[in-house]
Amino acid sequence: MTIRQRFETAIEIFEKTMPVAETELRYENPYQLLIAVILSAQCTDKRVNMVTPALFEAFPTAENLAAATPEQVFPFISSVSYPNNKTRNIIGAARALVENFDGQMPDNIDQLMTIPGVGRKTANVMLAVIFNQAAMAVDTHVFRVSERIGFTTGSRSPLETEKTLVKHIPAEIIPKAHHWLILHGRYVCKARKPLCLECSLRPICRYYTQNSKAK
Repeated sequence: MTIRQRFETAIEIFEKTMPVAETELRYENPYQLLIAVILSAQCTDKRVNMVTPALFEAFPTAENLAAATPEQVFPFISSVSYPNNKTRNIIGAARALVENFDGQMPDNIDQLMTIPGVGRKTANVMLAVIFNQAAMAVDTHVFRVSERIGFTTGSRSPLETEKTLVKHIPAEIIPKAHHWLILHGRYVCKARKPLCLECSLRPICRYYTQNSKAK
């Protein structure tokens, strides 16, 4: 099977099995999504969704959060991973939005990556989800699933994986494909114990083929 055939078949399968694929983070506007994505680093979406309602009730706008102190914000997010760093980052992000972008979310990766707490992955999430741009955010799930399926081979970095995926996936479905891979990795192609026998991609999956032959 060629790499092109592998991508085309996987896309066809995902379109049938997961016609709707979107972020599981709860948000009502770009500001809320940005804060939620920053909080989700090395933390589950489920945990983030538990803390953001109260956080956004207390600080409903970027202006509100920008004016807050760490002591005011920390109690709302103390249960997420790395709460001290994330407290500083979300306040810094809010201030950057207010001071540098007039409270509006920038729509290009270079400007997004000037915001505290925003790396390439978070920037690509914002571009894909808010602006529907052909931006592929590569987290641990996307990186792992891409390598297992056979989309990538020996990828050395998230950026290398991103470039390969963007090259082979049609631009108009990249925002959805990002969520296909995340959700597949979260619920089926799990890190420690992938549920191969439940996987619709099994016929084209390099990992399954190699492991079934080994048995």
